[in-house]
Amino acid sequence: ARTDIAGEIRALDNFSLEVAPGEWIAIMGPSGSGKSTLMHCMAGLDRPSSGQVFVGEMELGRLDDTGLTQMRRDRIGFVFQSYHLIPTLTAEENVLLPMELSGQDSGGRARARELLDRVGLSGRFDHYPVQLSGGEQQRVALARALAPDPAILVADEPTGNLDEATGKQIVDLLFTKHAERGMTLVLVTHDASLAQRCDRVVRLRSGRIDAQAAEHDAAS
Repeated sequence: ARTDIAGEIRALDNFSLEVAPGEWIAIMGPSGSGKSTLMHCMAGLDRPSSGQVFVGEMELGRLDDTGLTQMRRDRIGFVFQSYHLIPTLTAEENVLLPMELSGQDSGGRARARELLDRVGLSGRFDHYPVQLSGGEQQRVALARALAPDPAILVADEPTGNLDEATGKQIVDLLFTKHAERGMTLVLVTHDASLAQRCDRVVRLRSGRIDAQAAEHDAAS
C-alpha cells in the first residue's frame, strides 16, 4: 500500500500468487488494477509495504539495494513499457550492457547482434535510441532483457507498440527461448491471443485476483 493526500491507496490488497519455474503467466486487467505494481514488486523494483516476495528461496525484503541489483542482474530480465534505453548508447551497446555488467564478456558482441537480428533490427546495430521508432526501441529493450539469458523474464506489454507481423515475430522468439531454456515468463498484456498461448491467465481487479474471471476461464 502507499499513501497520498486522499489517504491510503492499496495498489495490491490481500494478494497471493505463485508462479512455478518454467511457467508462462499472463497478467490482465483494466487500468489501475495493480498490474504494473505487481510486476515491479516481482522484479524487486518496488518494495511492498507489507508481505513478502520470494524468487526461489530468496526473500527480496531481506536484500539491500546492492543485493537486489545483483539478483536482477543474475536472474531476472525486465522489459519496461517505456523502454528505458540509455540514449548515449547504440542499439548494440544497449544490448551488450547487461552482459558486460554480469561479466559475460566472451562472445557478447556476437550475441547482441544475433538477438537484434532475431527481433528484426539487423540494420540498426549502430543507431541510437533517438534514431529509432517506438516499436524499434521496444525490440531493442526486449533483446537487452534476453541478452544475459535470464531464468525469469518480466515484460510489461512486450508487443504493445508493434504491428501484427512484428508482434508475432517477438512472441515466437519468446516461445523459442522458453523451449531452449525453460524460461519463466510473467507478462502484462491486453493481447488476448498472446494470453491464450500462456499456461495461465491471472486477471486483476482493484488490486486483487478476480476470482469470478478465474472461474470463467476455468469453465472455458
